[in-house]
Amino acid sequence: MGASLSLVPAIDYFARREFLAAGLRPHSVTLPYPDGGNSSSTCTVHYWASPGEPKLPPLLLIHGFGPRATWQWRCQVGPLSRQFHIIVPDLLGFGGSSWDSPTSPPPSEATQAAALAALLDSVEGLKGKRVAVAGTSYGGFVAYWLAREAGAGRVGPVVIASSDVLKTAADDSGFLKRAGEGWSGVHELLLPAQPAAMRRLMQMAVYRPPPPMMTPDFVLRDFIQKLFTDNREQLIHLFKGITVGTDKFQVTPLSQEVLIVWGEHDQLFPVEKAFAIQRALDGKARVEIIKKTGHAPQLEDPASFNKIVLDFLLAADKPADPSINGSSL
Repeated sequence: MGASLSLVPAIDYFARREFLAAGLRPHSVTLPYPDGGNSSSTCTVHYWASPGEPKLPPLLLIHGFGPRATWQWRCQVGPLSRQFHIIVPDLLGFGGSSWDSPTSPPPSEATQAAALAALLDSVEGLKGKRVAVAGTSYGGFVAYWLAREAGAGRVGPVVIASSDVLKTAADDSGFLKRAGEGWSGVHELLLPAQPAAMRRLMQMAVYRPPPPMMTPDFVLRDFIQKLFTDNREQLIHLFKGITVGTDKFQVTPLSQEVLIVWGEHDQLFPVEKAFAIQRALDGKARVEIIKKTGHAPQLEDPASFNKIVLDFLLAADKPADPSINGSSL
C-alpha cells in the first residue's frame, strides 16, 4: 500500500487551489527561443496570471530550482493579489515550460530573462508597462538579470530572495562541506536521484525539516520520480547552463530599488551573502532577515515574508516618467 501512496497530486491540488482562489488562471504561450541559434526555434512558457487587463500594478513572481512555481509561491498569491496584478511563470525546463530544439544551448539566466520579457509583452495589457519583480533562489538570478537588462522604465522594484547572485566555486565547496561527506557535486543534492540525497536536501533547505519517520524512503522516491526523474535530462542540461559564478554573470548595481530577503538559517546560501550582495549593489539595497527560517522563508514564515515584501513594494518609488521604457532584451 505504501508504494502506491503519492503526496505529489495532493500538494499539486492544494497549490493550484490557492492560485485559483487568488483569481489566477493558467495560460501558455509559444515564443521565439531567445538563444536558439536559428529563427525557427521556439519555446513554450506556461504561466498563471490574474485575468484581463491590469487594474492593479503588475508583479512578476519567479520561482527557484526544484518544485514547480505553484508550490513555491502558493503562500504569496492570495495576499499579494489584493494589491497587485500577479504573473507567475514556469521557467524554461520547469513545469509546463520548455524549449523545442534539443540542439539549442540550455537556457542561461539571460535566456530565461529574455523569455520572461517576451512573455510580459505578450500578456494582455502588459506590453510596455512597468512591472515589479520578485525572484527566489535561482529565480533571483533571473530577476536580477531581467531588471538590469530591461532597465528601470520596464522593471520596477526588485525583490531578491534567498538568491546568491555572487555565488562562486568557493561557495559551492562550502555548500558541499555543510552537506557532509559522500556527495560528488552540488548537482547530486539539487537534483536528487536517491532518497538519502533528497532527505539531506530537505534538512539543509528548511529550518525545521520533517522528522525521518514522516519522510520514509518510499515517499521520497515518489517525490524524486515526479519532480526530478521524469525530466531529469532536461534539468541537468539546464543546470549546466547556469552562469552565476562565471565571467558571463557580473554583478553591478541596479537602478531600481532593491529588497534582499533571506532566511536566518539558510544552509544553501548562508545569510552573510545577503550583506555581500547589498555591498555589491552600492549598499543601497534594503536587507531583511527572517528569523527561524531557512532557504524558503516564503513558505516557512509566509506572514512575515508577505508583510516585508508588501511594505517594500507599496512604498517603492514610481518612475518620474512611466512612459520611459528600458532597453529591450
